[in-house]
Amino acid sequence: MRHLTLGVAAASIVAGTPLAAQDQIGLARGTVAAGVVIEDLDGEPFDLGQVVGKTPVLLQFWATWCPDCTRLFPYMKAMHAEYGDRVTFIAVAVAVNQSQRTIRRHLESEALPFMVLWDTRGRATRAFMAPTTSYVVILDSSGTVVYTGAGSDQDFAGALEAVVVNRR
Repeated sequence: MRHLTLGVAAASIVAGTPLAAQDQIGLARGTVAAGVVIEDLDGEPFDLGQVVGKTPVLLQFWATWCPDCTRLFPYMKAMHAEYGDRVTFIAVAVAVNQSQRTIRRHLESEALPFMVLWDTRGRATRAFMAPTTSYVVILDSSGTVVYTGAGSDQDFAGALEAVVVNRR
């Protein structure tokens, strides 16, 4: 999985098309997301099915070393401040060049106001077809994909507003 994740990003950069500029990446809009079990930072199982299909969800595939993720976090925090009481925000830490320990250490200095989970075996990465870090997926309350994007310049406020207003 390490090579695939980095390979897709590199192929996009080589092709001259920034990932954020692509219309749709990863899971197709309209797809119903599958629930998968990953871990929390203590190594305890967490079933994404506890939230997917029950409430709107925003997933960001993230790494401590990802510059796009770092640039995206102020926007993520602002969106969480506005929608966090109606949308479940989850940062999915990918298991590429980082460990649970490095993630915890990073979060001590850069706290996040939402749940951080650990995708140690790449289950969520595969289930959500995450092509790179900074990949964001927004699901409505039925678990249907309404938005996907990657990069530091994403604007998903409209998608969040739609899932909150429609509460499908």
